[in-house]
Amino acid sequence: MKLYNSKKDKELYYYFNAKKEQLWCYRHRYYDALGKRKEKYKQGFKSENAAYRELLEVKTAILNGDVKQVEKSNLTVSEWLDIWYETKKSSWKNSTCKERKRMLNDVIKPMIGKYNLSKLDSMTYERVFINEILKRFAPSTAKMYHHLFKIAVNAAVANKTIDENNFNSIRINDNRKNKHNFLTRSELTTLLKVAKKTANKTDYTLLLTLAYTGMRKGEANGLRWSDINFKKQTIKIERTRDEYGVRSPKTKNSYRTIPIDDELIDQLKTYRTWCKKAKLSIGNRLSDDDFIFISNSGNVRNDHMAFNNALNRMIKKAKVKRITPHGLRHTHATILLNQKTSVTTVAKRLGNTPEEVYKTYGHSDDQADKKAATVFSSMISI
Repeated sequence: MKLYNSKKDKELYYYFNAKKEQLWCYRHRYYDALGKRKEKYKQGFKSENAAYRELLEVKTAILNGDVKQVEKSNLTVSEWLDIWYETKKSSWKNSTCKERKRMLNDVIKPMIGKYNLSKLDSMTYERVFINEILKRFAPSTAKMYHHLFKIAVNAAVANKTIDENNFNSIRINDNRKNKHNFLTRSELTTLLKVAKKTANKTDYTLLLTLAYTGMRKGEANGLRWSDINFKKQTIKIERTRDEYGVRSPKTKNSYRTIPIDDELIDQLKTYRTWCKKAKLSIGNRLSDDDFIFISNSGNVRNDHMAFNNALNRMIKKAKVKRITPHGLRHTHATILLNQKTSVTTVAKRLGNTPEEVYKTYGHSDDQADKKAATVFSSMISI
């Protein structure tokens, strides 16, 4: 569409539509809240004066510092997400910044970034985003993307960029959550027996640690030898470690000390001896500050998918149901609860609240905390 300049203003234009009717539009360039060059464009005016009046209103609003009012009508989802991210990232952990940036850039913006933020309605959002994302991801993952988008939109409402959040009422049913991601007692026993014979020292010890404590994989990867009390038979959780580095545990409840039994203690002692030899082979000595789980070469294990791949291999050899590393956490909780260990005790071991355990795993009768480790161990024989 060819534009012709008006004599009234250099940002005012006229053009001809397909029916050869003369119509008017304006294009005003300005800088947004992040200092980026933007353009406010609107067409379809039937008279020059109508287009000129609105252009003057836009210019006046910007001169008065009311950029939000101007952007409100033409701000895209992608543009707002950029503004929100750049404004809020200083208050987030580095790992949170990286994960949210990935989620925004890889999924949310490509799918709905082009839509006008103030005009995107809930039905369109559900059709072009929620329904499509459920074709690519599990419901639990889709819920994460939906939750992040709602946070960003709520910030737009708080900033008076838009009037309301049209997406808060949308729910994603996750009926599959935790339904199959755990092993039965016999399946876990089979897996551990096969892993003991076929897996390398690190993968087997990590498998046993996750299964016997219910800790998260990141928590296990963050363990140092100083966190193990061999005399008291406990493991202390004070950090988590993943591809984004070392950081504090997930929640306040995640800081905890987990009682463990003879089986795991003996394996950790055996593994510590192996680690000393592996470290010496590359000219280093084992320190209490060293991370527990290392590579076969004796170096820090930084491939955070290595255990996932190893677990899949162990599962294939054992011919048991496929689960994720997090499924070992569900397995631990389920076995304890099935043996009438109290919900409070299980929650304490997992670093959850009893309410979270009730919601995820159901109810159980009361038992003493100190019995949890031995109860679990007695159910598994290697």
